Amino acid sequence: MTSNYGTFVQRPAGPAEASENTWWRWRDMDVHVERIGTPDAPVRLVLFHGAGGNAAAMRPFAEHLATLGTYVSVPDLPGYGLTRSPDPAGIRYGHWQQFAQDFVRAESDDRPLVLMGASMGGLLAFETAAATSLAAALVVTCLLDPRDDRVRARLTWHPVLGKVAGPALRLLAGPLARVRVPIRWLADMRHISNDPGLVRTVLRDPNGGGGVMSLGWMRSFLEWQPDVEPEDFSSGRVLMVHPAEDRWTPQGISEPFFERIAAPKQIVRLENAGHFPIEQPGLDQLVATVSQLVADLR
Repeated sequence: MTSNYGTFVQRPAGPAEASENTWWRWRDMDVHVERIGTPDAPVRLVLFHGAGGNAAAMRPFAEHLATLGTYVSVPDLPGYGLTRSPDPAGIRYGHWQQFAQDFVRAESDDRPLVLMGASMGGLLAFETAAATSLAAALVVTCLLDPRDDRVRARLTWHPVLGKVAGPALRLLAGPLARVRVPIRWLADMRHISNDPGLVRTVLRDPNGGGGVMSLGWMRSFLEWQPDVEPEDFSSGRVLMVHPAEDRWTPQGISEPFFERIAAPKQIVRLENAGHFPIEQPGLDQLVATVSQLVADLR
């Protein structure tokens, strides 16, 4: 059973948006997808969570986004949430990449499509937009390039671990790559939020930050190489809505990648908000920024 993340996020005013729990068969996996809003809304939006997240954690934000005239789809990425895999130890970052591309192609229709990514999901949304050329706009909270030593130092719970993680994980081949360990052993989940209560909730969620992933998954992410470099990404608009008080991945480690993007782009700092941006006025600023984007696309 997943935790009630909605207790930490101010809910949108008015009646609750319609929601539906669905399943999407992908390869040998049953992927759980939560859908929020009116199915015939003028804009579609796909929201990707990051490491330690899931659709349940993203739902309160999806409810806000659905009030803006979007139909929001939030998949549980392989290894997280309610998604079922016959071989969880064999999941690699490449599964995330290919799933995201296949899912977006299946979701796309004649309406404008916005891809949105939270935390590590920001890079996944960028890759998916680049690979499919289907997104009218891209919204991210950060862009974490694992090739950058500054990013590695911040992703892990200690900077030294970030420096040695890549070489160390390369030694873990064969059966050792299938060893599954708690996410909190590797990622700095202590700073996923500035609210201690929300941190505890995340760490207690067995389908999110309290879950396990294989060492092979972590290795595959740290060895990431883009198919499209940011200088070659020129389709659609890019908004980075970055929490101003992010104690895990401060804006400075996303800026080098963001500044290289060739497409029209903008940064909006979410005041008083942590990595999981539940605080005001940051949450309202996030909603207002996406609202303007949606209005421009309609």
